Amino acid sequence: METGTDELWQHASVNRRNFIRSSFAGAMALSLPFNSISPAGKRMGVVVHSYGSRWNSKTVSQKYPGFADAMDLLIHCHAIGASGIQVGVKDWTEASSRKLRQKREQLGLYIEGSIGVPFKQEQVAQFEKEVLTAKEAGVQILRTVCSAGRRYEIYHTRQAFDDAQKMAMESMRLSEPILKKYQMKLAVENHKDWRAVELAEMMKQMSSEWIGVTLDFGNSIALMEDPMEVVRTLAPYHLTTHVKDMAVDEYANGILLSEVPLGKGILDLKAMVEICEKANPKSTFNLEMITRDPLEIPCLTNDYWQTFTSVPGNDLARTLRMTRAQKFQGGLPRVSQMTTEDRLAVEEKNIVDCLSYSSNSLGLK
Repeated sequence: METGTDELWQHASVNRRNFIRSSFAGAMALSLPFNSISPAGKRMGVVVHSYGSRWNSKTVSQKYPGFADAMDLLIHCHAIGASGIQVGVKDWTEASSRKLRQKREQLGLYIEGSIGVPFKQEQVAQFEKEVLTAKEAGVQILRTVCSAGRRYEIYHTRQAFDDAQKMAMESMRLSEPILKKYQMKLAVENHKDWRAVELAEMMKQMSSEWIGVTLDFGNSIALMEDPMEVVRTLAPYHLTTHVKDMAVDEYANGILLSEVPLGKGILDLKAMVEICEKANPKSTFNLEMITRDPLEIPCLTNDYWQTFTSVPGNDLARTLRMTRAQKFQGGLPRVSQMTTEDRLAVEEKNIVDCLSYSSNSLGLK
């Protein structure tokens, strides 16, 4: 999924209340059996970032009203045929978590959380509170990002990136005892930060049943990786997924990268889903269809390469060949020039079309 650390900490627009007492929350959390709501069969949920224009939107729209909180998102995604949601858990309360659990059970949907991880010991207590409220709502998998953002935009020296990687390992070590205590699983995304072999090595070092990967199908093209090889490399460690299709084009400094409706891009989605299912039959599939202008990947600039030490030239050459051979016909979609209402309409259509393709072509209902 593509979102920065700040977005991870976005929260639902609910009134702040006194936080749930730890003893009560712990008892309630542990009363929910692990895997009690694991999806039966293959199902497709929706990542909150698919609704980048509508989530917490202040724009008045009768047809596409903004989602104020996770409850709004849950109800809407059920209405359009999704089987669950993945959404931020920051600042959930005892009351909101209970209501979410009740509605989730009523609708037969699953909820996965998105959470920020502690990078220092003094942040662990807040992390534990968020894990507890997520557990109360029936969440069992928490997606996270262990970096400050896209590698080629945030880090400009190898040392800066190495330091970030050490911090990521420390954040997982700080998180692991809490996850184990409450039997919750944390899934670290390949978020245009770690190449697949780097993230796989981090998982090997952690060697914890409570920490795995959120496997994003398309992000790593931005790091000059073969998306199918990324899936093969990370599938053994993955707990959940961000399903997307990608389209590419060129620009002066490198390549342009866009999410497009499933089946319209260059990814072999059926093969990717099959690999994930074989590696982890309990894997969840979550649509991340982000409707936006193309991202610029400046892979032909010197600064882009400052954090890399051993990327084969063949990876760059392969990515450029792929881009030139599979340019998106008619140019990549752009929405910044649209009216807000038109942008909301395109966003909704893209998500509904993806869910239809998922059901009809991928067997994900």
